[in-house]
Amino acid sequence: MKNLFIKYKSVIKFIGTFLLVYATLSFIYKLYLDFSDGSTYYPDYFTNLVSKQTNAFLHTLGYDSQIVNHPDEPSMKLIINGQFVLRLIEGCNSISVVILFGSFVTAFADRFKPTFLYVLAGSVLIYIVNLVRLVILSLGLYHYPSRQEVMHSVIFPLIIYGMVFLLWIFWIKRLSNLNRTNA
Repeated sequence: MKNLFIKYKSVIKFIGTFLLVYATLSFIYKLYLDFSDGSTYYPDYFTNLVSKQTNAFLHTLGYDSQIVNHPDEPSMKLIINGQFVLRLIEGCNSISVVILFGSFVTAFADRFKPTFLYVLAGSVLIYIVNLVRLVILSLGLYHYPSRQEVMHSVIFPLIIYGMVFLLWIFWIKRLSNLNRTNA
C-alpha cells in the first residue's frame, strides 16, 4: 500500500488539494449566501450584479428590458419588451464555476504568483463570458421561446464549461512547458 502512495503521490496530492480548495471555497460561498439577507442586494450581491449588468448590456443593444425581484423565490426576473424571458438565480452568477476553475488550477499549481494571476484573469474571463452567455440566452429565449430546452440545457452550459475546460487545458500545457524548460 505504501508503494502505491509513493507511486501516485502527485495524483493523490492533486486530488487532495483540489478537494480541499473546492470544499473550502464552497463552504465560504455557502456562508456568504446564508448570511446574505437580500435587504440591500436581492437575492444576493453577485446575482443582483449579474442581473443588472445583463440588463445594461441588453439596453446597449437597443432592447427595452428590465430586471425585477421575483416575488416567490430568490431570483431576478428579466423582462424584454414587456415579456418575461427568464429568471436569474444564484447559479447564473458564475461564482460556482469560478470556484471549480480556481480549485483545479490551484491543485495544478507550482508557484503562488502565476497561479494567483491566472486564477484572477481566468475568473474575470469566465465572468465576462457568462455575462455574454446570459445576454445571448435572453435574446434567444425572447426570439425563439420554443428552443428554450436546448438553449438552456445544452448550448449555453457548453459555452461556460467549454471556456473553463479550455482555460484548464491552457494552464496544464503552460505548466508542462514550464516544467520542461526548467528541467
